[in-house]
Amino acid sequence: MKKRRRFINLLEENIERNEFAVAKGDDVIGRPAFISLEKGDTLPDIARHFSLGINGVSAANPGVDIWVPKAGERILLPLSFILPDAPRKGIVINLAAMRLFQFKGDSESMKVLTYPVGIGPEERSSPTGQMVVARKVIRPTWHVPSSIARDHRKKGDPLPAAVPPGPQNPLGEYALYLSKSGYLIHGTNKPASIGLRATNGCLRLYPEDVKKLFENTPVKTPVCIVNQPYLLGQGDGNIYLAVHAPPEDLDEVEFDKIYTKLRNIEKESGRKLDWSQVKKVLAEARGIPVPIFEIREGSGIGVADPIEVKHPGELPGRPQIPELKSEAWSVLAADLRDEIEAVRLAAIINHQGPPIPARVLSKDDSYQVVAGPFNDIQEAKEAIKRLKIDLEIEGLLIEPVKKKTVEKKEVMRR
Repeated sequence: MKKRRRFINLLEENIERNEFAVAKGDDVIGRPAFISLEKGDTLPDIARHFSLGINGVSAANPGVDIWVPKAGERILLPLSFILPDAPRKGIVINLAAMRLFQFKGDSESMKVLTYPVGIGPEERSSPTGQMVVARKVIRPTWHVPSSIARDHRKKGDPLPAAVPPGPQNPLGEYALYLSKSGYLIHGTNKPASIGLRATNGCLRLYPEDVKKLFENTPVKTPVCIVNQPYLLGQGDGNIYLAVHAPPEDLDEVEFDKIYTKLRNIEKESGRKLDWSQVKKVLAEARGIPVPIFEIREGSGIGVADPIEVKHPGELPGRPQIPELKSEAWSVLAADLRDEIEAVRLAAIINHQGPPIPARVLSKDDSYQVVAGPFNDIQEAKEAIKRLKIDLEIEGLLIEPVKKKTVEKKEVMRR
């Protein structure tokens, strides 16, 4: 036990999140990890730091509050992945896992780069099939599709025909246009949406991840998009199962395929599968690779055994909240009795895209969620509009305290 503890300590600051070597014949990469949260952490900030999607972190930690987790709470980082059942060439995206894999090298010496993605909901689903990267653009202009423009008009949020590069552009700084017309792999101005069904069908990456993908991907790179909620993979002499669909969304055709494969594996290997473990993995659907062969003595530490990692201390992707000044415009987003609810709402507002800075101010026996500061009344009104459209919040304008009034109060205090 002491030897294993020492081994874990050596790894705790060097956990890999994006680039992995793929051993010949193996399908499982990476290794999960545990981290203890600190005050002020949110799961989206932790997810982004470790290049995970919020869906993956949330599914791996059922019951943990996404926006206000407890300080000291120990959560699992699902940093191990089963590669999709697809040719290992170019880019492969598994919509069910909301994960992109980019393969480099050949079967003898292969590495894979992997990033979480945001995808489209059922009504605007991301496509599947074979395509290629048709072209690449830095600082793209977003030409608004008519269907999206129509939806925004209904919400009272008319869009221009084209949105130029900048903080309001939902494509971010980098875009890879696919040969399937109208679909892109691109960055985002809404990083908290990565790992959610929140796009209009495109594939959305964190700004830092899409930059690396852009630089590593030539035009004409093949792109294969699949939807595989049930994944089987081999690693360290075991068979692993990962499930990315809750029981209520059971795909009977895909499930039957996996069940047949499991029976064939058991028959061909001459080893018994742990069927109780299989049922548990299916029921929990946490998206984590779990070994399903019955445990043999001396099998050692498996791919699925987590390690401990230190808290990074600083989370570069965490929204920066400027000091609220009385002489600047601001917006009252809510006045709540419950402090936790107020902190949760402030965190949600802070993670809008582009971000709207917000904080909680204690006043008498309530907690006010105040957004700002804003440079002028127009900025403040725009924030009120976005709070209404994005979050159905009726914000109230708070006028700045005039400078003379502030100076007078300071004199009176003296």
